[in-house]
Amino acid sequence: MADLNITILLASIVAGAAPIVLAALGETITEKAGVINLSLDGSILLSAMVAFAFTYQSRSLLLGFLGGAAAGAVVAAIVGAFSIYLGQSQVAVGFVLTLTARDLAYFFGNPFSRLYGPHVSPLPIPLLHKIPFLGSVLFYHSVPVYLSILFIGVCWWFLYRTPEGLRLRAVGENPPAAYARGTHTKRTQMLYTVVGGLMVGLAGATFSLCTKPGWGRPQGAEGTGWIVLAIVIFGGWHPAKVALGAYLFAFLQVMGIQFQGWWPSVPAQVFQVAPFPLMIFALVLMYMAQQRPLHLTEGAPSVFHRVVRRLSGSAPAALGKPFHPE
Repeated sequence: MADLNITILLASIVAGAAPIVLAALGETITEKAGVINLSLDGSILLSAMVAFAFTYQSRSLLLGFLGGAAAGAVVAAIVGAFSIYLGQSQVAVGFVLTLTARDLAYFFGNPFSRLYGPHVSPLPIPLLHKIPFLGSVLFYHSVPVYLSILFIGVCWWFLYRTPEGLRLRAVGENPPAAYARGTHTKRTQMLYTVVGGLMVGLAGATFSLCTKPGWGRPQGAEGTGWIVLAIVIFGGWHPAKVALGAYLFAFLQVMGIQFQGWWPSVPAQVFQVAPFPLMIFALVLMYMAQQRPLHLTEGAPSVFHRVVRRLSGSAPAALGKPFHPE
């Protein structure tokens, strides 16, 4: 029974983390290009609404995911157009857009609130899903969950093993040098801002069509975008570490549900909100552990310092800084 509970717990974490992994990887790619997209929270909500509305009207899950991805890409393109080409503050544009997209999602999504529509069903991978323990944890999920796992490796390979990934990182680290070597910096930043937004849109679609099927207010995805931004920092702008942060947050969410069953007298809202401050607390610990002198962790074992050093990373040097070749 204990083994079964552990299997269910781990499988729930893998499934629940899927949209967070997709959004965090998308934002990692965008920030590696030197652009901060603060519209994530509203973009995820708008994409979730569009995906559900498209699917409900057409009865096509494929159209739903395409619609959600397109919504995320459009919001990201607006961020890119105003910040990269018009020279406006990336933070200000992103913050305004996250509020606008959120309100649009609830306004246009009102007719679809709490309606039952199609959703993605599990698709066990033949033979692999029969492997004891691992089969149930990793190979008995829906396609979006498999894609979220696959994209971790794809993003890492692209960023660190391809010439285009090197060009992307060069633009985020030193735009003048990249420009001098013939890279069109603005075009590169715009491209990967849209690509990152497309992945954020897929995350929103995964929320409403897979992780938490349906659309309603309050939507379970609200607030996730801000956590995704924190997870990118938590993971040091590295795809594998960012994914680890996403799974950690999903673990906190799943455990919140478990605690709610164990202590029913505690208001449910406490367990629903708890993962957010806990994730922020983990970020604060990491930040303080990186400082010198190390006041908070002077008595901690050296293994803690090694773990923090491996998890931490530096932001792209040109992150949030506009570059004007002319």
